[in-house]
Amino acid sequence: MRCSQCGFGNLAGANFCEACGARLARVCPQCGAEATAAARFCRVCGVGLPDAPATTAAAPAAPRQHSPAPVHYTPPHLAGRILAEQAAMEARGETAGERKTITALFADMAGSTALTQDLDPEDARRLIDPVVTLMMEAVHHYEGYVAKFLGDGILALFGAPIAHEDHALRALYAALRMQDAMHRHSDRVRLEQGIPLQVRIGIHTGEVVVRSIRKDDLHTDYDPVGHTIHIASRMEGIATPASILVSESTHKLTEGYFEFKALGTTSVKGVREPLAVYEVIGPGPLRTRLQVAAHRGLARFVGRQDELAHLNAALEQAKAGHGRIVAVVGEAGVGKSRLFHEFKVRSQQGCLALETFSVSHGKAFAYLPLIEMLRNYFQITAHDGDRACREKLTGRLLTLDRSLEEHLPYLLYLLGVVEPDSQLPTMDPALRRQRTFDAIARLLVRESQNQPLEVIFEDLQWLDGETEAFLNMLVGHVPGAPIVLLVNYRPEYSHRWDAGAHYSQLRLQPLGQAEAQELLTALLGDDPSLAPLKRLILDKTEGNPFFMEEVVQTLAEEGALLGQPGSYRIEKAPALLHIPTTVQGVLAARIDRLPLAQKELLQTLAVIGKEFPLGLVLRVTGLPEERLHPLLRDLQGADFIYERPAFPEVEYAFKHALTQEVAGSSLLTERRSALHESSAQAIEAMFHGRLKDYCSELAHHYSHSGNVPKAVEYLHCAGQQALQRSAQEEAIRHLSEAIALLKRQPDSDERARLELTLLLTLGPALIAARGQASPEVEANYRRAMSLCEQGRQTPYVFSAQLGMWAFYQLRAQYQVSLPLARRLLALATESQKPKQLAEGHRALGATLFRLGLLDEARAHMEAVLAVPHPEHAAYDFLTGYGRDPMVHATSTLSWILWYQGFADQALARSREALALARARPDAYNLALCLVFAAEQYRWRRNPAQTREYAEAAIAISCEQGFPIYLAWGTVLQGWAMSEQGSHDEGIALMRRGLTAYEATGGELGMPNLLAMLAEACGKAGQPAAALDVLTRAQAMIEDTGERLDEAAVYRLRGDLLLQLAAPDAGAAASHEAEACFQRALAVAHGQGARPLELQAALSLARLWQRQRKGDAAREALARVHGSFSEGTDGADWQEARALLAELADDVARDPGPARA
Repeated sequence: MRCSQCGFGNLAGANFCEACGARLARVCPQCGAEATAAARFCRVCGVGLPDAPATTAAAPAAPRQHSPAPVHYTPPHLAGRILAEQAAMEARGETAGERKTITALFADMAGSTALTQDLDPEDARRLIDPVVTLMMEAVHHYEGYVAKFLGDGILALFGAPIAHEDHALRALYAALRMQDAMHRHSDRVRLEQGIPLQVRIGIHTGEVVVRSIRKDDLHTDYDPVGHTIHIASRMEGIATPASILVSESTHKLTEGYFEFKALGTTSVKGVREPLAVYEVIGPGPLRTRLQVAAHRGLARFVGRQDELAHLNAALEQAKAGHGRIVAVVGEAGVGKSRLFHEFKVRSQQGCLALETFSVSHGKAFAYLPLIEMLRNYFQITAHDGDRACREKLTGRLLTLDRSLEEHLPYLLYLLGVVEPDSQLPTMDPALRRQRTFDAIARLLVRESQNQPLEVIFEDLQWLDGETEAFLNMLVGHVPGAPIVLLVNYRPEYSHRWDAGAHYSQLRLQPLGQAEAQELLTALLGDDPSLAPLKRLILDKTEGNPFFMEEVVQTLAEEGALLGQPGSYRIEKAPALLHIPTTVQGVLAARIDRLPLAQKELLQTLAVIGKEFPLGLVLRVTGLPEERLHPLLRDLQGADFIYERPAFPEVEYAFKHALTQEVAGSSLLTERRSALHESSAQAIEAMFHGRLKDYCSELAHHYSHSGNVPKAVEYLHCAGQQALQRSAQEEAIRHLSEAIALLKRQPDSDERARLELTLLLTLGPALIAARGQASPEVEANYRRAMSLCEQGRQTPYVFSAQLGMWAFYQLRAQYQVSLPLARRLLALATESQKPKQLAEGHRALGATLFRLGLLDEARAHMEAVLAVPHPEHAAYDFLTGYGRDPMVHATSTLSWILWYQGFADQALARSREALALARARPDAYNLALCLVFAAEQYRWRRNPAQTREYAEAAIAISCEQGFPIYLAWGTVLQGWAMSEQGSHDEGIALMRRGLTAYEATGGELGMPNLLAMLAEACGKAGQPAAALDVLTRAQAMIEDTGERLDEAAVYRLRGDLLLQLAAPDAGAAASHEAEACFQRALAVAHGQGARPLELQAALSLARLWQRQRKGDAAREALARVHGSFSEGTDGADWQEARALLAELADDVARDPGPARA
């Protein structure tokens, strides 16, 4: 019995391995499946077990026959690479292993038990062995790896141990080849033996961990991640004979390349949701990534104008008879094929474009690109038989030039059409090859004399040797013919062409910042909510168009994007982006092509970080400089990393962030954790004097190494630093991670103290990024209050209560926020701490303001400004809730002053607040001040200035992710647009802003915002809609007690009632409107809100003027108008002045007006 742990061959009947002591499992000698101690037959293949319990007579067992080891059937180049990888891991003293995204293929002979039950075991093996050989040949043809031999079937992996970027395509091509070969073999067996043979195949794409590889026989252990192998087995289990079934993940990667039939869903044990199943019908019409993208809908083509101009210039030279060769070199996904596509579309008038391509598995198919090019030229389809092919080829060739007839047999032979009496099959292969090349070259040159030719060869890095030899010959014919030969390839490919005047090379770089932004806008749209997501995608993809498109496609498939392509929106930008499987495949394959030492170093660098100084690399790797430098040079030469000047030592950086992520994620957790710990310790040792500069890096490394105390320490530091930079989402990520790590620790007073500190630091970030009325803010501060009560953490009670006040304040639950504010001020008065006094006065003043108690509110805000504030003091996030007391109090005081009728002082305070905010690094307070300033100009009836400040607030809020000020700014922007005449667009914006504001849970200020919307609807000629809006505003005033804008709401209601009843307002409408104006006057007068009182007096005076109550109108208006000592340049004051003059003229003309 062979030990599954060490591979030692033990005597039959042994219970433990003689070499390593491991318990031996009973294994079926035919299929290798594990058996229980009491089993007499294998549960997989039904063969009797040789060491079965002898209680009853057993069925005759098959002769003992071991499954062939992989070393016997794995191609030599693959076997060599596997052994080298294993040796490198053992040299490091590591548990061998690596994570891989692969495509698994299960294949077995359908009904083999029934077919072989009456056969002699040797006859059964002779029936099964050729079938399994056909299976393995198909797998190896596409460079797959047969991981297990299952008696009458196999488990094959594509993408491991060596990665292929198209592993899913290879698996499906192998499956089709397998079935095709099986059909031919089955026909033969049926004729000879009368036995029907069929194969069924199941395929799934997912992640596995490659664990261990035995050197003696190449047996490999694979640990599935997420049921990868299990799902592939399930696909095979439900497949009908002669069919190929694939899972949803494989289907997504191969759709378009193959034709499928959807079969619905199936349940798989251990997988929660039913899995979609597809049957592979055959190859599809598409062969390249660009063709699939075009079928899906090409994104807008951006940039590349210089490159297009170069190609056009080459074409013009070719048209003049001076052939040109242009090679375009660039990394995967950078847009080489798209560039050729755009050039071909724009330039093919008057030219003939012949395009062909190589595919990543194409090296196994000699001449494939040439065959494709000829089939396109002669317009031969997949349905054409030999006769149609011969007719099309002969007809076009002889029409072109009868002298080409001698080349006809060679072209037919290349396309698979052999004449009955042809000598070509027996001709010397080298001579036949040379004459075939001559035939194709003569054909192209002759065609170019009729019309200039664009001959395009794509992806030379995958070119087979025969086609490459043809290209090497063709380049000699190009200079003297009207041909432009366009080729593209990745940087790792090289050719030996003479770089003469007829040859030029373009190195295609990723898109620049502006072009990448343009492409993202085309893919996503320009909704403001997308701004954080766009930054995340740009940082991750670094201008690679293919990567950008795949990331967006993945987000759409995951449901993260709302709406339609090109006009998406998003509720919340994801903190991290998942690497699409397509992108991961491209990068993993490139990494796997590195020599082992370079690959190991790249994986280590990926863990160290995006950027890394040489000294840090030396410490972490432990390599001597003379060995490290050549490896770094190799990685630079392969374009994985680049060197950049730095002092005092050289620094390196990954060229692409995605490469770093793929390289690092391929390591097993144990190895990756050890490297993170080593990296963190090295940073602490190298930069011990300035660790604060490396908090984020240390937090990252210790979080992933499992060192919780260190991780929490540096995550807290990194969170505070992010808050000071106004990087709210980053702060939330760091601090939330620290809290989550702490919760894994045992309960203790110290743990509670640390958690409370983290919660209070997290609170301001949540308030800024989610809105202070969000459930997350409430949960955060409730937990903080709970910890304060449990551990009597009295120093933090003030901060926790302040956070709760902020939540209830924005929710407009003033019956809760008011007593909380009074409690805060009492605590501050007791402690006499300046920062707490400032926060206490600010909280109480802000609540009283919303209740319409202007004098009291003003006193508290002035008290905030009277508290001593050190110059440029850092904001204490444990004391506050995200708003700088000085900035907020100054801005709020500017509002209070306006409501009290001091418009000039109000504007001065608003400007002072803006200056304070701009002098601080915190963008949150600047956004607040911009919104407050926009309101100031709205009150002054200045829509241009209102819009300018509102749009500035929107820009900052979009960039930084401040939902409250984004929403409020949007409402103000809409109001300004409506005032400027764009009523419909303005009202739509206002409604969108209100919806966004309510989505944060906010209700504070809603009467004011609704009054703005009602005013805009009224001016747009929609008084009924406006009145509906005001009805809602009045209900909110009564529900919440927010009476600040009550007078404005009633005044507007009166105006709209008269507008709705116009032109001849009836007595009922006039009476109701007058009551509204009188209510507005009374409320405003009681509050001391003189601007609102003036607006109400204006509306009442106009009504009375129409009712010929001139004296009463003038008396009521003059009383309020005369109370202003400043702000006399305001629109309302000037209108009142004009109306008073008009009323005086009325009295002069009619000495006996009606009295009130």
